[in-house]
Amino acid sequence: MTSVAPTNADLALGTPSASQPGDKSPKFNINLRQSGIYIAFALIVLLFTVLTGGDLLAPQNISNIVIQNSYILILAIGMILIIIAGHIDLSVGSVVAATGAFAAVMMVNWDVPWPLALLITLVFGGLIGAWQGYWVAYFGIPAFIVTLAGMLLFRAVTLMILGNRGIGPFPDEVRTITNGFTGSYLGNIGLGGLGGADLFSIVIGFVAVAAIVWTQWRTRVGRQKYLQAVEPFGIFIAKIVVASIVVLAVIVQLARFRNLPWVLVLLAALVIGYSVLTNRAVFGRQIYAVGGNLQAATLSGVKVKSVVFWLFVNMGVLASIAGIVFAGRLNQANPTAGNSFELDAIAAAFIGGAAVQGGVGKVVGAITGGLIMGVINNGMSLIGAPSERVMLVKGIVLLAAVALDVWSKRRAGASR
Repeated sequence: MTSVAPTNADLALGTPSASQPGDKSPKFNINLRQSGIYIAFALIVLLFTVLTGGDLLAPQNISNIVIQNSYILILAIGMILIIIAGHIDLSVGSVVAATGAFAAVMMVNWDVPWPLALLITLVFGGLIGAWQGYWVAYFGIPAFIVTLAGMLLFRAVTLMILGNRGIGPFPDEVRTITNGFTGSYLGNIGLGGLGGADLFSIVIGFVAVAAIVWTQWRTRVGRQKYLQAVEPFGIFIAKIVVASIVVLAVIVQLARFRNLPWVLVLLAALVIGYSVLTNRAVFGRQIYAVGGNLQAATLSGVKVKSVVFWLFVNMGVLASIAGIVFAGRLNQANPTAGNSFELDAIAAAFIGGAAVQGGVGKVVGAITGGLIMGVINNGMSLIGAPSERVMLVKGIVLLAAVALDVWSKRRAGASR
């Protein structure tokens, strides 16, 4: 019987490699590039939990971490798709500022109803992405140059829209989306020594756990059906138990504070949607094909130019969502919004496991990378570290992540 070679995804998080003839059980190998990020995240959280005396995991602080980093996490989703395809986008910070300013002018100065204003802003962001995608995909200019020009161009657009002043306040509904929390639809429930917590939030937590169990089990059964190697059943159960405990712990802490932030609901929807896109959809596989081997993708019939073009359109739409979230959180659009956001989004993607050469990366990894940056910022703020020390640590973490990627590639090449 012919054995099926495992993919990179099969090796992630300790999935075993294919068994050789005569093996009684699959071998358990850890792919450091893909699973190391989750171990590092756990260690960083543990470190700052100890250094802050537990304040890092306090209900209010967890809520603050989610809300304060929401716009970076949204950008990281789009950025990792761009990087997987072998490109980069340096303009997202300026696009965040321009779209936030555009939305503010419509809602505050022109009295456009907020739902319509948000929809038009998303279209505006998509058009910005289409502008840049055209030059990259169809004209052949490197994305680095196009988006570097876009960084300057759309910052100028922001200044043209706002001048040197901010515009606000935003409608209450927009502020609720960016800073608000879900209601207590089912009332509270007692948790003993932990006090009371929102029952609806806890129900959502159990639904999330059920979804994790179902999707992981379905993936395992699918691999077995096609004779692909899977990890031992005990390790499979251990992974699900750990993930479920983490999800429930976070949800319970949020339920003890002010319920689930609406922006977390938005993030969850985006992560689920883009994870399905990259793992199940044809377009998602084409993204990996373009970044993994451009010539092979072209010869296989992949419309490379179209894929790249729509990736930049998607990045523009996500940047407009981030622009609305950021401006709504501050309750004002201002000319300096989005400064260095592109660096944080790129760092989140690379820390989350994206390969420098493209072709490798996961949406969940990018979110984890963004959360690592957020936890470092928050944790060092809680212990009173100066800003230069925060930048030093973030720079070291980014360099270590990229060094790990390069080292793992060299190691894989040497073993062949």
